[in-house]
Amino acid sequence: MAKLSISQRKWWLSAHIVFAALWTGAVLSMFLISFRNMSSTSGEVLSALNSAINLLDDLIVIPAAIGSVVTATVLCWGTNYGFAKFYWVITKWILSSSLIVFGTFWLFPWGNLSEKIVAEEGIEALHNAIYSFDAKGVLFGTLSQVIFLLVIIGISVIKPWGRRASKE
Repeated sequence: MAKLSISQRKWWLSAHIVFAALWTGAVLSMFLISFRNMSSTSGEVLSALNSAINLLDDLIVIPAAIGSVVTATVLCWGTNYGFAKFYWVITKWILSSSLIVFGTFWLFPWGNLSEKIVAEEGIEALHNAIYSFDAKGVLFGTLSQVIFLLVIIGISVIKPWGRRASKE
C-alpha cells in the first residue's frame, strides 16, 4: 500500500478518533446502566436495562471496535508509524486486541445471558446465581474496558515510548 497523503491521513485519523470515542462512550454507558441495574426493583426496568446494555453492545460497541481496528490498520500501513516500529503502537494493538477478545468471549455472552434470564424470570432474576454472576461480570467487565480504553487514548496522545531499535 502506498503511503497516505497528508489529507488522507487526516481523514483516516479523524475516523479513528470517532470510532474510539464511540467505543469508549458506549462502554461507559454500558457500565453506568449495569451499575443502575444492580439496584433495580422492577422486572420491567431490569429487562429494559439489560436490553439497553445489549443494544449498545450490538449497535455501537461492536461496529466501533471493528472501525477502530480497520482505521488503525490503514494508519499503520499507510504512514511511517508501521505496525511494529514504535512501542506505543504495539502496546495499543495488544490492549485493543485484548479488549476485543474479552468482549467477544466473555462480556458479550454475559450480557446476552443476563438479558435472557431477566426475560424469563423478571425481577426474580436478582436471586438467580447465574444472573448475579453475569450481571456483575458485565459491571466489572465494562469498568475494566473503560479504564483500558482511556489508557489506550492516553497512549495515543502522549506516545510515551519511542521507536524500537532497528536491527540494521
